[in-house]
Amino acid sequence: MKHLKATTFLIAAALAAPLAAQEAGGRLDIVVQPEPPSLMLGLVQNGPTQLVAGDIYEGLLRYGTDLQPQPLLAKSWEISDDGLTYTFTLNEGVKWHDGEDFTAEDVVFSADVFLRETHARLRASLAYVESITAPDDTTVVFQLKEPFGPFISVFETGTMPIVPKHIYEGTDFANNEMNATPIGTGPFKFEAWEKGSYIHLVKNEDYYVDGLPYLDEVYYRVIPDAAARAVAFETGEVDVLPGGSVENWDVPRLTEMDNVCSTGSGWEFFAPHAWMWLNNREGPTSDVRFRQAVMYAMDRDFQRDVVWNGFGNVATGPVSSKTNFYSDDVTIYDHNPEKAEELLAEMGYDGEEVRLLPLPYGETWQRWAEAIRQNLSEVGINVSIDSTDVAGWNEKTSQWDYDMAFTYLYQYGDPALGVSRNYTADRIQKGSPWNNVEGYDNPELDEKWFAAATMISPEERQAAYNEIQQEIVDDVPVAWLLELEFPTIYRCDIKDLVTTGIGVNDGPRNAWIEQ
Repeated sequence: MKHLKATTFLIAAALAAPLAAQEAGGRLDIVVQPEPPSLMLGLVQNGPTQLVAGDIYEGLLRYGTDLQPQPLLAKSWEISDDGLTYTFTLNEGVKWHDGEDFTAEDVVFSADVFLRETHARLRASLAYVESITAPDDTTVVFQLKEPFGPFISVFETGTMPIVPKHIYEGTDFANNEMNATPIGTGPFKFEAWEKGSYIHLVKNEDYYVDGLPYLDEVYYRVIPDAAARAVAFETGEVDVLPGGSVENWDVPRLTEMDNVCSTGSGWEFFAPHAWMWLNNREGPTSDVRFRQAVMYAMDRDFQRDVVWNGFGNVATGPVSSKTNFYSDDVTIYDHNPEKAEELLAEMGYDGEEVRLLPLPYGETWQRWAEAIRQNLSEVGINVSIDSTDVAGWNEKTSQWDYDMAFTYLYQYGDPALGVSRNYTADRIQKGSPWNNVEGYDNPELDEKWFAAATMISPEERQAAYNEIQQEIVDDVPVAWLLELEFPTIYRCDIKDLVTTGIGVNDGPRNAWIEQ
């Protein structure tokens, strides 16, 4: 009887939450920083754009905190035994925000035409695709040339946003006038953008999922200063501070306020991984012994606990522990100044100056650079900090004008999607700060990266990536730092804000405010 009562209570609670959500409605104010350069997600995929446009556009799938695919525009899918055919069945009755019908032809146009031209990261995955066809209005078939293990993970909104064929076919995509007023299938529609102030989205009354969304409107507030963003939350001007909105040392103070909650969940799919690029081409950083010395010289536990206020984990190598196929069976670089000094003496390091370029993303990153300079100076490495703004950082890294440079990149759930791009020689390309910027060139390892991506068996892929991680950690092409955790801070009466591994980027779809 007790078990029956408990079960009845749980069922009643599950039913009550949607009912309360339906009656709640309301408005959510979320910080977005920096201001997006565009909301046309097919053209721009940076973090701020994904945060806002993830409510406007949709992909075929979402991904849970366990990285498993979930329905979105596609309600079901099948993968052939040979890993070459992916068949998606789409939801029926889906409308674009302008009232036009969404069909499989929109998916074919988006993936096979629009995004092949505009989306470099997706284009690398589409290179495995032989054809994309629409047998009927609700079916899409992706036929691959050869197996590509992580292919089921490329259908997330930021990776493969579906755009309206009737608006973009035959046009200059980058200059289409509708880029300023984006049209998607998502739970919220674009309403207004007051530059420097806010972006306003309103409920899509014709959304194809019954009852969703619960909220009436969402405002994304542009507040350039981190301290001002913290004040805006304290005063109730904003309801949600997405990860990275405020400096880390403000997080404990804000989360101690009444009716304030926080979560580190919602970053599992992206798994932001921080490291320092080490210029493998020239100077002291081109010597593997110097790079190993940097690893041993750093006190990364201190960096996590003090600079990042305990948010995150010390990275063991190129793959995050939150990403599929992670292995910790690698050389562990603990804080060992004596070992660092031995390696520097062995290579004959003579005190040549090494330039360190911080990320210009706030005071936390400047403090991090100072902490690392202190660690390296303690073992005799002569470090100067070369601070710059965002434009300057982009220019210096993309033109390889640095010795050591901070960065963090997303992993997208699989090493073949978000990790290998930073280490294979085919991704050495001057002009981009998002690839193999360090200039690491290891042909034998490249072959292993490529082979692992085309394996079907998860067990085979795990074994392959174990071997890759063991080898690359000894080469230290970059200095791995932390698996970053960006806590999302929000009012406790906001429910179901983070329900997937993509977090606030698609959170408003299910979010509701308890009255």
